[in-house]
Amino acid sequence: MPLHPQAREYLARYPSDLNADLAALDLDAIREMRAQDVFAAHRGPLTKLPFVRDEEAEGVPIRIYRADPGDGPLPVVVYFHGGGWVLGSVKRNDAAARDLAIRTGAVVVSVDYRLAPEHPFPAAADDAWTVVRDIFARPAFYQSNGSVAVSGDSAGGNLAAVAAWQARDAGLRLAHQVLVYPVLDVAMDTPSYAEFAKGYGLDAAEMAWFARQYAPGADPADPRLSPLRLPDVSGLASATVVTAGCDVLRDEGERYAARLAEAGVPVGLRRFEGAVHTFYVLPGLFDQAIEAREYVAERLREHL
Repeated sequence: MPLHPQAREYLARYPSDLNADLAALDLDAIREMRAQDVFAAHRGPLTKLPFVRDEEAEGVPIRIYRADPGDGPLPVVVYFHGGGWVLGSVKRNDAAARDLAIRTGAVVVSVDYRLAPEHPFPAAADDAWTVVRDIFARPAFYQSNGSVAVSGDSAGGNLAAVAAWQARDAGLRLAHQVLVYPVLDVAMDTPSYAEFAKGYGLDAAEMAWFARQYAPGADPADPRLSPLRLPDVSGLASATVVTAGCDVLRDEGERYAARLAEAGVPVGLRRFEGAVHTFYVLPGLFDQAIEAREYVAERLREHL
């Protein structure tokens, strides 16, 4: 599959997501990586909003965004950032959350879940579920009208998918789930893992490293880690799945969308041809990011 010209230019500047000797990445090195953000200038503007507030949901740090200047209840979109369960933060993804609030008109709750390796699996999944459960339990606090969606990119897409099936099993009705190039199966045995193993941004070896940091010794079939292994996907919230054409994670996202559709779950799937992993969060580098964000927002507005 040919790379999009902007993806080709990106890879010439940034050959891999980690761009480091994986064996040398100890905890101190990981913390140093967290303190840096070489893509800060490309994540989009920090648009001023009438309401941005840091809070906690049962001890989990969150940041709440509202673009609507009123005080009436609105739908809520929970956002889980990417970063392989190891990197990323609410602060780093501030521009993306603001953009989501503006495009959807919803209250956006961005989650600062615990990161590995200090907090291994299932800490991040537990934090994600804690926040979703709290939004249903305290709608007035979140200015929620009761319509709640989950969303996330990469590892955040994994957390959104896990929270979606946990909500179903708890009898909480989600309005929608958005999964952007999500991690859905740590078996890493799909054709896209072979086709894009190296040289397309997120290398297969890097993805394996992220999984080892997050879930050392965990059962790879645990649906809290690999939601593609969930025995029954019927009754899950309607979904939007976005994949990148040149990404190791492409096939598992598309397989999950197919499983949902086969189970009668309404699903919209869109592959961005020639795109590489990470494109969605870097609108300053990829025109496809703007297109994908508007597609996601349109789907959310439709279902919220």
